[in-house]
Amino acid sequence: MNKFVAGLIIFFAGACTMIIEIAGSRMLGPYFGTSVFVWSSLIGVIMAGLSLGYRIGGVISVSRSDMMVFGRIILLSGIFIFALVAGHDYLLRRVIKYVPDFRLQTLTGTLLLFGPAGVMLGMILPYGAKLAMTNILTSGNTTGTVYAMSTAGSIIGTFVSGYFLLPGFGFSNVLFAGSLSLILIACSLFIFFRRRISIVVCIPAIAAVSLFWVRTATKSLDYLDLDTQYNRVIVYNSTDTSTGRPVKILKVNDEKSSAMFTDSDNDLVFEVLKYYRLVEHFNPGFSKTLMIGGSGYAFPKDYLRRYPGASIDVIEIDPGLTRIAKQHFNLTDNPRLRIYHEDGRTFLNRCTTRYDAVFMDAYKSILTIPYQLTTIEAVKRISDVLNDDGVVFANIISTLDNKSSLFLRAEMATYKRVFPTVMLFAVQHPEADPADETVFQNFILVGLKSRDQKPMTSDNPELGKYLSHLYKGVLKEDVDILTDECAPVEFYAAKALR
Repeated sequence: MNKFVAGLIIFFAGACTMIIEIAGSRMLGPYFGTSVFVWSSLIGVIMAGLSLGYRIGGVISVSRSDMMVFGRIILLSGIFIFALVAGHDYLLRRVIKYVPDFRLQTLTGTLLLFGPAGVMLGMILPYGAKLAMTNILTSGNTTGTVYAMSTAGSIIGTFVSGYFLLPGFGFSNVLFAGSLSLILIACSLFIFFRRRISIVVCIPAIAAVSLFWVRTATKSLDYLDLDTQYNRVIVYNSTDTSTGRPVKILKVNDEKSSAMFTDSDNDLVFEVLKYYRLVEHFNPGFSKTLMIGGSGYAFPKDYLRRYPGASIDVIEIDPGLTRIAKQHFNLTDNPRLRIYHEDGRTFLNRCTTRYDAVFMDAYKSILTIPYQLTTIEAVKRISDVLNDDGVVFANIISTLDNKSSLFLRAEMATYKRVFPTVMLFAVQHPEADPADETVFQNFILVGLKSRDQKPMTSDNPELGKYLSHLYKGVLKEDVDILTDECAPVEFYAAKALR
């Protein structure tokens, strides 16, 4: 019996390990984004926790090997998973407040949240393997079997959580369920072996998990907290500081990704998106355009209202964001709007359609564009899908400070290798000092495929205002272009956040 039970528990522990790793990205996303630093910290910390757990579990199994100790290890695993899901918000806010460096914040938060659970889950495997052994002559076969069970659980946990559980139920529900399941498994062992004292310990743990789970599930919030296949998404109401009008905000991971006026959805909330209207100036005869990065579809909706004779194709990798935009941000079906749910780079690679303009607005976190959209190979594909008089607009968040503008300078250098005319427009924050080069702001990089010179003035007052934000300074040309082989986008972003 011990061998069978231990194998099932090891299988479930393997599944739980991968579930908390994948769910961890949703926990950390609103605070640190989903950059390579987040995934490196998650994978590294959980692997380190498992390694330490393997060692500790192996040592303990030598001195004492029985189901009661096994049950206590399982119980503590469930308790630590409960602790990380119940206390992650409190802990991560304080990590951001007291830990200075962005990368150190990510590592510290991940270590404190996932380290203890990783250690306890790691202890289950060697201890369960010892319980499963009945004959030293077949120990190799038994060890291979339990490791296979653990790996099989990890595989199933990965696919089930990624494809079904997280998008369908949200990370909190999934982790609460995993925590409660482990505690109930431990309690079942204690009941079977009639360990009354241990059963008493389980009761408050079950009550605590159940109480927090119910409170979380029934808590009345003034925002929506949703999980999609790719992102953790928060939708909430606020007030636009520049106009005083009520707005609905779409926040994807750690980025305010889109917004809509709720009194009347008749204009763009984010100033930076209005600079895309410069397509009227740089290619006035446009009729068909492409946007990479849909999010809440604020600009496509504005585009369809403003240009009734034009069409737009939108590439949005996350179908969940499109669904949310339809449910909460007034996105409706329109024959002049075609939506493709795939990565922007894969679309560019296979695209044979020609466009008059391309609008780039895909973000991975507050400062990072998916690297595959930033490289010389990607920029060449953008140029290929543009007509001869086409124009590309790319939204970049940066400073003008030499220490923090590495990505901006690298991207400018990359676009200059492909487009004969490249210019930069600074969308200065209204409250910022225009002379302060250290302030983070949006920049619109504009690349013209035609060599014809365009005037930097317009009879249209609105376009004239945007044109007046042309950056006339000189950026250092001391950063290599970005390539598929080497595009340290997140490294540059981390330096900017120091």
